Amino acid sequence: MSRTITIKQALNEAHLEEFERDPSVIIMGCDVGIRGNPFGLTNGLYERFGSERVRDTPISEAAIVGACLGAAATGLRPIGEILFSDWITIPMDQIVNQIAKIRYMFGGKINVPLVIRAPVGAGGGQAAQHSQSFESWFSHIPGLQVVMPITPYDAKGLFKTAIRGNDPVLFFEHKRGYEIQGEVPDAGVDYTVPFGEAVVRREGKDVTIVAISIMVHKALAAAEVLSQLGIECEVIDPRTIYPFDYNTVIKSVSKTHRLIVTHESTRRSGIGSEIVSQVVERAFEELDEKPVIVAGLNVPMPYNRTLEGMVIPNEEKIKHAVLQMMDRV
Repeated sequence: MSRTITIKQALNEAHLEEFERDPSVIIMGCDVGIRGNPFGLTNGLYERFGSERVRDTPISEAAIVGACLGAAATGLRPIGEILFSDWITIPMDQIVNQIAKIRYMFGGKINVPLVIRAPVGAGGGQAAQHSQSFESWFSHIPGLQVVMPITPYDAKGLFKTAIRGNDPVLFFEHKRGYEIQGEVPDAGVDYTVPFGEAVVRREGKDVTIVAISIMVHKALAAAEVLSQLGIECEVIDPRTIYPFDYNTVIKSVSKTHRLIVTHESTRRSGIGSEIVSQVVERAFEELDEKPVIVAGLNVPMPYNRTLEGMVIPNEEKIKHAVLQMMDRV
């Protein structure tokens, strides 16, 4: 049996269930305890599991991540919460030079079962320091896994997989997606979603659209409009940025012979460039048109809502890219 809940509710349930299942799971971050997170993701944890496992911290991302690293290396399974992913720049040394490499440097004798959760993305006029998405940065670093769910089912299942694994995970949720609804198994029904397995959200024969995070829903909306024009788009949600499921993408491109990648983060050196590069290397002969990337502009995110809308990719920009590719404009 299943019910319809939001991504926010799904993540809250995942926290509660994993805390109940495994006493080594802890969480540290600003306002994760008494306040239950500004978005409500950790509501009920503090009251149920106490301050030993649900730790409100000072406003120091370096301290949060550093403490989680020590906890993970000594037998716990910590979750470190960064309130906005923009501030993940502060503990970059711990993440890139320590967390990602300790298992390798110690010859596999030390695991780092650590999850760093952080909301990403723009929208709502939050300006340049509260609107960024850094998935391409971390996918570049050996030793890190990068996860970006955009349905309640995946958010809950992937979060459980992240907590139970023995490798560090950057778990990025889009802050404009917390209220997105979807079906999830009844509370108490345990399930996980594996890393490295994409899902086809919509089948089509004309164009493959690989969409990252919130862009999945924008791509689906564009595909619905394009369908009325006789163009059927196949929309793929990778779910994890690393590991990445290239087999599903190439299988789709082998059918449609056209590829568009869309992500909200900036176009230059974005994850879309790597996806296109890999498809060209692995399946160049399957492409009838040059691949196209629909992404954010290479500028700091404006505060002004109109300017912000110009920077962020949307349904209309995806639709226009498809129509150009199909020689319909």
